Amino acid sequence: MHHSFYGWYLKCQSDTQTLAVIPAIHNTGNKRACSIQVITDNHAWTIMFPADVFQRTKRNIMIGENRFGEKGIALSIHTPQITVKGRLDFGPLFPLKYDIMGPFMLVPFMECRHSVQSIRHLVRGDVCINGQKYIFRNAWGYWEGDQGRSFPKEYLWTQCFFADGTLMLSVADIPMAGIRFTGIIGIILWQGKEYRIATYLGARVVRMQNQTVRVVQGRLELDVRLLEASGCPLKAPAKGDMVRTIHESASCRAYYRFRKDGCTLFAFETDRASFEFEY
Repeated sequence: MHHSFYGWYLKCQSDTQTLAVIPAIHNTGNKRACSIQVITDNHAWTIMFPADVFQRTKRNIMIGENRFGEKGIALSIHTPQITVKGRLDFGPLFPLKYDIMGPFMLVPFMECRHSVQSIRHLVRGDVCINGQKYIFRNAWGYWEGDQGRSFPKEYLWTQCFFADGTLMLSVADIPMAGIRFTGIIGIILWQGKEYRIATYLGARVVRMQNQTVRVVQGRLELDVRLLEASGCPLKAPAKGDMVRTIHESASCRAYYRFRKDGCTLFAFETDRASFEFEY
C-alpha cells in the first residue's frame, strides 16, 4: 500500500468564535487509520479512528457517526479527552470558477494537491465541546481539501473572512521532477468579484521576511502579515503518516492589503485570521 493522505478542512466562524474540523484518512505502508481534528480559537484535539469506519462519496465524508459535506457537519465524539456533539447546516456553497490548481491538477506525482470546495457559505447551528457551546447564526464557512503524500516542507497558508469578501493564500516550497520552486495559489473574493493569484498566472513572491509575504502578479499585489500567532499544534502528514506537528492559529491577528494598478482596494487588520506559517 502506498503512502498517502486525503483530508478536508472545514472552518466555521462567527463574530466571536471559530471552529474548524479536519476529517482525514491516511495510509502508511501497511497501516491505515483515519482521524478528526477539532480546532477552536485556542485549543486543538486529534481523535483517531480505525480506518474501516471511514466512508467517502464525492460530496461527503463519514467517520463513524460524524458526517461532513455540502449540507453541513454533524459531530458526535466521546473520548476521555473530548466530547463533541452538535450539528451545523451550510447555506449554498460558493465554488471557484475552475480548479485552484489550474494546469497543475494534470501533473502526476505531486507531493500535495489542494482543492477549494467553497470560499464562503453561511453556517447555522450549535456545537458543544467539553461543555462549551459554539453558537453559529449567520456565520461564515470555508471548505478546502488536500491530498497527496506529505504537506510541503515549508509553506504559508492563510484564510480570512472580512466585510466585503474573503481570501485565501498559500505559498509553498514545491518539489517537482528534481527541482524545487515556490508555488502560489490564492483567491480573493471582494465586492462580488473573484481575483485569482497563482504561479500558473505569473504570480511571484517579491518579499518574504518577518512573517510578511508580498505576492505580485501583473497589476495585482497582495500583502499578508502575521502579527500575532496563537498557534495550536496540529498533526500534518509526512509520507501519509500523521507524525508531523505544524502550528495553526485558527483565529489570530493579521494584516492584509490588496492593490491593483498601485491603488489599494482594501487594507485591514483583523484578529479573526487563520494562519499557518511554516518557514
